[in-house]
Amino acid sequence: MTKRIRQGTVTAVAVLLAATACGGQQTPAPGEAGQPASSGQAGRGAGGVAVERARAFTLVASGDILPHSSVIDRAAADAKRLGYDFGPMLKGAAPLVSGADLAICHMETVYGEDGGPYSGYPYFKSPPEVAQGLRATGFDSCSTASNHTLDDGVGGIRRTLDALDKEGIAHAGSARSAAEAARPTLLKAGPGEHAARVAHLAYTYGTNDVPLPEGRPWAVNLIDEQRIVDDARAARRAGADVVAVSLHWGTEWQDEPDDKQLALGRALTAATSGGRPDIDLILGTHAHVPQAYEKVNGTWIIYGMGDQIAGAMINYEGAQDPRGNQSSMGRFTFAPPAAPGERWTVTKAEFVPQWYDTATGRIVSLNAAIDEGAGHHRAVRDRIRDVVLGRGAAADGLLMGK
Repeated sequence: MTKRIRQGTVTAVAVLLAATACGGQQTPAPGEAGQPASSGQAGRGAGGVAVERARAFTLVASGDILPHSSVIDRAAADAKRLGYDFGPMLKGAAPLVSGADLAICHMETVYGEDGGPYSGYPYFKSPPEVAQGLRATGFDSCSTASNHTLDDGVGGIRRTLDALDKEGIAHAGSARSAAEAARPTLLKAGPGEHAARVAHLAYTYGTNDVPLPEGRPWAVNLIDEQRIVDDARAARRAGADVVAVSLHWGTEWQDEPDDKQLALGRALTAATSGGRPDIDLILGTHAHVPQAYEKVNGTWIIYGMGDQIAGAMINYEGAQDPRGNQSSMGRFTFAPPAAPGERWTVTKAEFVPQWYDTATGRIVSLNAAIDEGAGHHRAVRDRIRDVVLGRGAAADGLLMGK
C-alpha cells in the first residue's frame, strides 16, 4: 500500500476540484463555489442534490482500452496515415455510451509524445489521439490505474492525463501531483442543477513490479481495502450521492473471479456509514476475459468486463484466444433515495455483450448485429451471457440489454 496524501476537511478537498465541460461534469463540492455544505442539511441524501428534486440517471461502464500495435496500425489506417483516428473502431459502442447520463471507460495504457514513437506489449505507449476517440464516443470519465500505468514513468502519466483533460474527460486512479491525488473525482450524472453527483475512484493491484516513482507515492492508486473505504467516505463527505469504484484486479484469462476478488468485493460492499453503504458500484477490469456480475450485500459488482479494444490476444498457453476480444458493458439505472440519508438504488441492471473484430478493427454490439441478421455472432454472444450470469445475477434482476 502507498500512503495517500489526503486533505482533512471537505473544504480543502473541494478547493482542488476542477470543472470539465462534458456531459458528466466534474463539479465543485458542497461548501465551495456557492454550493451549500451537505453535512446535516435537511432534504439531502448525504450528497449535494436535494432528494425531492433529484432525478434518476443511467451509468454505463466499459472494459479495458488496450491498444496493441495492431490497434495503433488500424487507427493510422483509419486516419489515412495522417495521424491516428480511434473513432471508427469505437463507433459500435457509441449509441450505448452517448445515450447514458454518465459513461466510464478504463484507459489501461499511457500515452506517448505527439508523433510517437508508440508501442504495444509489453511496455505500452499509445497515441494521445485515443482520448479524441473516447470523447467522440461520449465517455465522460476514465479510470487510469492499471498494471501498465508506469510503463513510461511519470511522463506517461502526465501525457495521458493532459490529453484526457484537453478532451474534457475526467479521470481517476493516477495523478500528476499530490494535490491531484488527494481529491475525489466528482462528476455530474447528466445536465441540470438537480443531476446526481457521482464519485469515481480507481485502483490497481500493482504495476508489473515497476516501483512507484521516487518521491511520488501518490502517482498510482494501489488496492488496499481500508484505503478504498476511507476514500469512498471522503468522497461522500465531499458531496457524492453515488460512489463508483473501478478496480483493476483478478487473474488473467480466468472466467471465474478469483478468491481475492470475491473477498475484497464482500468486504467493500459490507462497509457502511450511518447505515448506508459506502460504495454503490464496483467496476472490474484486467482479466482480458468477461467475468460475472453479482449483487453482493445489495451492491452490484462487475468482476471483469473484458477488453473492449485489444489486438489478437495470446493466452498463457501460447494460443490465440478469442475470449480476449470479448467484453460486456454494464448499464445501471440509479433512482434517488426515498428519504435523506438513504442510498440511491439501482432500479435496472443490464449488461450488453460486445466483441472487438480484429479483422476489421471495429467494436461490434452483438445483440444489435444479431438483430440485423448476423446470426454467426450468436455463439459468441451466448458465451458472454453465460459467463456474466454465472453467479446467479439473473435472479437479482440482471438483464441482457442492447
